[in-house]
Amino acid sequence: MSRTRKDNAPRAPRAMTKYTTFQVHQNAELMQFLMEKMNGISRNKVKSLLTKRVVYVNQVITTQYNFQLQPGMKVQISNVRGQKEFRSSLLKIVYEDAYLIVVEKREGLLSIATNREKERTAHSILNEYVQRSAREHRVFIVHRLDRDTSGLMVFAKDAKTKQKLQDNWEEIVTDRRYVAVVSGYVEQDSGTITSWMKDNKMFVSYSSMSNNGGDKAITHYKVIKRANGYSLLELELETGRKNQIRVHMQDIKHPVIGDEKYGDGVNPIGRLGLHAFKLYFYHPVTGELMKFETPYPSAFKNLLLKKNNNSEQEQ
Repeated sequence: MSRTRKDNAPRAPRAMTKYTTFQVHQNAELMQFLMEKMNGISRNKVKSLLTKRVVYVNQVITTQYNFQLQPGMKVQISNVRGQKEFRSSLLKIVYEDAYLIVVEKREGLLSIATNREKERTAHSILNEYVQRSAREHRVFIVHRLDRDTSGLMVFAKDAKTKQKLQDNWEEIVTDRRYVAVVSGYVEQDSGTITSWMKDNKMFVSYSSMSNNGGDKAITHYKVIKRANGYSLLELELETGRKNQIRVHMQDIKHPVIGDEKYGDGVNPIGRLGLHAFKLYFYHPVTGELMKFETPYPSAFKNLLLKKNNNSEQEQ
């Protein structure tokens, strides 16, 4: 006897395919490959897929439109919308692969929680993101930016990658630069500041121009512009000591604006005038030279816009 299905009976859900998969048979750029394989999809649609972080090459999220595909690779498009999308007003992911995440952190966000501070951090935001894929996934802190400093940071996705980055940081990182707005007109167009840094009992860093047994700290600087009583500097770190730039700017009597700890109380833009805008390093696994840059913050540039043509020492 046949059984008839009642109209109001629920239908069994169809199993959803998690990925659309394409095999790569010849060299091609990712953008062109997807446009050909996906029935003439537009460039804007491909860019949208890349931005939404749903394109995988050999199981690694790939967001570079000109990524070079090679025969034997597998390209997948996730059909689980929103699973890997990342949205945060405090943090922007600029690169991700199986080993690393490179982000741009906003000012005001801690890099990682401390014993005294348990608030939301860059570390906790990224942990929540990677754990959407699997609860055991996590990210590892490699280096830090001060809470009030914005800019580029790299996180590792496993302990081995973290250790390799930290143990070989000075050899792996080829270029690490900041931009800062400081009080007053820095006299020399460029220079190098060398000191030995320690922390006092209140965990405030201080430095000495002679060897006091502390850690040697070297900062190179170049003046980009002087205007309206401020100087815009580009700074390159030869060493990475705690609060190094802020202490060194205090040492030369041109503190970073907005610096409550090492500054002079001047805060015309409502934030610390320090941004990590460039980070070049060799990938700890592939050996590829990775290059990341962000624009100078607009608030920095606006502060130094010339008010008149007669301001002294402007350039």
